[in-house]
Parts: sequence; structure tokens; C-alpha cells
Amino acid sequence: MTLSDTDFDYLMTTVAEAAALEILPRFRNLEAGDISEKTSAIDLVTEADLLAEKHIAAALRVRFPNALIVGEEAYEADKSVVPALAHAELAFTIDPVDGTFNFAAGLPVFGTILAVIANGETIASIIHDCVLGDTVTAMKGGGTFLRRRAGQTKRLSVAAPVPLSAMTGAISWGHMDEPERSRIATNLAKTRMAFSLNCSAYEYWMVASGKWHFIGHSKLMPWDHLAGVLAHQEAGGHTAKFDGTPYRPGETTGGIISAPDEDSWQTIRREIIGAW
Repeated sequence: MTLSDTDFDYLMTTVAEAAALEILPRFRNLEAGDISEKTSAIDLVTEADLLAEKHIAAALRVRFPNALIVGEEAYEADKSVVPALAHAELAFTIDPVDGTFNFAAGLPVFGTILAVIANGETIASIIHDCVLGDTVTAMKGGGTFLRRRAGQTKRLSVAAPVPLSAMTGAISWGHMDEPERSRIATNLAKTRMAFSLNCSAYEYWMVASGKWHFIGHSKLMPWDHLAGVLAHQEAGGHTAKFDGTPYRPGETTGGIISAPDEDSWQTIRREIIGAW
């Protein structure tokens, strides 16, 4: 399965339309009844999440009627769709508002993520900044690009390798259990600076553009990571699960690290993640 340039333009337009019609009008305009908890007070869903996912999924069904569509919110009703990603001829994952906690709090650090999967391999990705209107895109074998709202396009590259003490990045330890949680939070002091954005869209944007050196996560839901991993790899980076194996569609466990190269990856795995 290949994706044409026209198909990819359709996907970018669809994502931007969902942001403009369903997400931005609700940003900083949500009522208490528009926000619900899923698993905790920091795991939220809003009216914008539901309506944006509905908008994107409907557009995908029009152009790709036989594709498997895996939306973060729809997954709550049918969890069998995630394992099916490993075998589907054509599939899409949608995170309508990645960084919902930030969105609901009025913090403009959130985005919409779309990945395209064909026969068990991610072949294209879109990470859209709903507020700025800029988009990071990647095609398998075609590089990663920043596309500005005004039309400028720039190819992205990961940061050059540096010693651990000079690295910047983020490990999402907040979703981990003890003792990993405390160990990793403490080990991050070995780096130059560590961040916590609670938003995969921005985290992958930062490592794919060379602003950060590394990111890491223990929870591997496909709508959070498939698009970002492709963008990072096409920008020249090295991504693998904690055990060193590739991260593939359909997988949800095992942890993941993205770094500029394999040596940097090994350093983060050894010095920050440690025993797992």
C-alpha cells in the first residue's frame, strides 16, 4: 500500500479542518460539563476530543472506506482495534487532542496526531499544532518536514550527540509505578535540563527538530507514538523499546526511548532508565 501526494494533502487538510472547526473554538471556552475524567484527574476527555475525532474519522471513511480507524476515544468502546494494527492492510490512528490536560487548563501545548499504517508498518505521519497552525509531517523514506501555516517548509534533523550532562529532554515518569517513578525522576538530574510537557505531540516535535536530545515513555498507546516515532526516525534519530527491539504497530507495552543515535540511546537506557 502506498499513499499518494494527493492522499497526504487530503489528510493534512482534514486534520487542519478538525482543529479549526472543533478544537480551537473550544480552547479556553470549555464549561465544566464539557470535561470528563477517564482514569484519573489528569486523564481527561473533552467535547473537543470527541468531536474532532468524529470529524477526522468521518473524512477518512469517505476516502478510505476499507481502512481500519483507531481513534483514542473510540478505543474505549472496542479495544480489539489496537492489536489489529499489526495486520491491517491500511489503518489510521487518531489522537484528536493530544495533551488534553493542557488543553482543558488553557495551556496552548497540545496538538492533533495522525499516523498511517500499512501492513504493520507506519508509512506517514502528521503532528499538527492547532494553535499555531504549523505541522510536522513525515513519509517513510522521505524525511521529516516542518510546514508553517504561511507555506514555508523546512526539513528537520535531530540534535547532534552530546554527553549526558549536556542533554535536554523528557522522560514521562508520571505514568510509571514505584520504584521506577522515583529512580527515573532522580536520574534525570544527570542531564542538562529535563522537561515535562504531558504532550506527545510536542515532545516528538522537539526531538525531531533537534531542540531536545531525548524523550522516553513507558505507556505505548499507538495514537501517541506511531506518528512521532516515524517523524523522529525520518529526521535521523534512533528509537527503540527499553529492551532494544523496534516499536511496532499494535504494541502497547515495553517502554520506548528516542535519542539522536544508538550510542545516545544506550546512555539514556543505562543512566536514566536503569533496571526495569
